[in-house]
Amino acid sequence: MKKLITLCAALAAMFLAGCQKEEGPKVAGPVTHKHEHKPLHGGTPVELGHEEYHVELVIDPAEGKLRAYVMDGELENFVRIAAESFEIDARLAEGTQPLVFKAIANNATGEKVGDSSLYEAQADWLKKTNVFDATLKEIVVRGTAYRDVNFNFPKGNDQDETTAK
Repeated sequence: MKKLITLCAALAAMFLAGCQKEEGPKVAGPVTHKHEHKPLHGGTPVELGHEEYHVELVIDPAEGKLRAYVMDGELENFVRIAAESFEIDARLAEGTQPLVFKAIANNATGEKVGDSSLYEAQADWLKKTNVFDATLKEIVVRGTAYRDVNFNFPKGNDQDETTAK
């Protein structure tokens, strides 16, 4: 009989333990994953289309040069284009200044004028001015023309990047 009472007590304890409300892990609110691009050269991403391509701008103030790398939508791979040059209008306090980017040939990669992903512009005002609003007038990448692309340097126009800075 003692064994039966012990067995009943054990079953009752198990039953009561099963009925108690256990606190499970706390559930956090919805997690939003930020889609980020990391420019290969630490430059300014300028988005073309809806993340179809990017132009990464990298300034060299000592030389008064601005390099432009034509990149894929994820800023991971270089994209060669046929343009020999393209133009950006920079809006400065003293007025609009054109920046003409010319294709750079590179024997190591086989890039040449008319088949390049690297472009460069030179202007003395870049030696002392590194913040400005601008418009990329037109660039054609793989058959698609992107016109009047507005951005800020050094913020860019890629919303994922401008909100992350």
